[in-house]
Amino acid sequence: MPRIIKVVVAPNAFKGTLTAAEAARAMADGVGIAVGRHCDVVLQPVADGGDGTVAAAVAAGFTRHEITVSGPIGSPVRAAFAVREDAAVLEMAEASGLCLLPRARYAPLTASTTGTGELIRAALDTGARRLLLGAGGSATTDGGVGMATALGVRFLDRCGHPLPPGGAVLRNLAVVDVTGLDARLTGADITVAADVDSPLLGPHGAAAVFGPQKGASPTDVAALEEGLHTLVERLDALPQAGGTLPARDAALTPGAGSAGGLGFGAMLFLGARVHPGAELLLDLVRFDSVLTGAVLVVTGEGALDTQTMRGKAPLVVARRARRAGIPVIAVCGRVDVEKEIWQEAGFTAVHALHPAAGRDEAAGRDEAAEAAGAAVRLRGRTAEAVHAFLRDPE
Repeated sequence: MPRIIKVVVAPNAFKGTLTAAEAARAMADGVGIAVGRHCDVVLQPVADGGDGTVAAAVAAGFTRHEITVSGPIGSPVRAAFAVREDAAVLEMAEASGLCLLPRARYAPLTASTTGTGELIRAALDTGARRLLLGAGGSATTDGGVGMATALGVRFLDRCGHPLPPGGAVLRNLAVVDVTGLDARLTGADITVAADVDSPLLGPHGAAAVFGPQKGASPTDVAALEEGLHTLVERLDALPQAGGTLPARDAALTPGAGSAGGLGFGAMLFLGARVHPGAELLLDLVRFDSVLTGAVLVVTGEGALDTQTMRGKAPLVVARRARRAGIPVIAVCGRVDVEKEIWQEAGFTAVHALHPAAGRDEAAGRDEAAEAAGAAVRLRGRTAEAVHAFLRDPE
């Protein structure tokens, strides 16, 4: 009788088309086509603090909760978080994510993390005091100011008026009043799961690197950078803000620039620690145990690029699989790094979807049709990738 082989399918979300769970099902079907019935395919969707973080927690045994919060441009949205005993897992993308904006309607200067603060408040209302906050997939570059506002902090201009939402107006910030900060935060243990290791400011920071992905022009990026600089300056004069680091030091911390500076705001106002999100989330789902007995791991995401190489979930999947001596195939929407780089990172093989998966072809289609088409292409490309690996494992 042929030996049953175990294959672990562990993709991240394909932003804008497939959730991690949807991608995992499509890839598992592809593995089945390539290997046949003599295969035990284990589906383990992964996340790194961005889209899919709450789903990963629910898969690990947490209970899903759902509330209405303020979306990134102020309109109400439904957002989920997960709770188990006194622990809660939150995903800022659920409340303040780029995916929540109407198609092609970016708001780089005015998008706010207010809904994320409302999500934290709701988690505290359940009695949770250990919070894991996923910071990725944001529409925002407000340094976490909206989040802090929802938790009782006031940000005022020189006339004593509250600032409107968004990152650009932080250039007008004169006073930060933390006297109304939710007292429950003092006894809370909060960790930020950052999907990147970027600092807050500078050429590798929140505005410069990620602003353009959120629709920011060069002029917008300059305005957002100035606003974040002003925020750091005002908080530097306010040691009672709640964090353990001076604001300038916090701004340099890897992950401070995650989610448009939410990582920085969480450190300063929530006293949070910032850690690589993929590592935290893979530990949450006991990924190393899932690997036991596997002969192949298949992962992927929308784009394998320089951001992936800075700590996103597929990279950490590859590292852990390599440590366990298991080959790893990545199937991605596109591949924007050289072969030498992804090989050094631990991937055995990397495959991009066919050109038909590009955005031009999807233009004008509804989201359901786009997702269905992406799943079909992902299934087929995964089957081809696994076939190629089986023919030549080296």
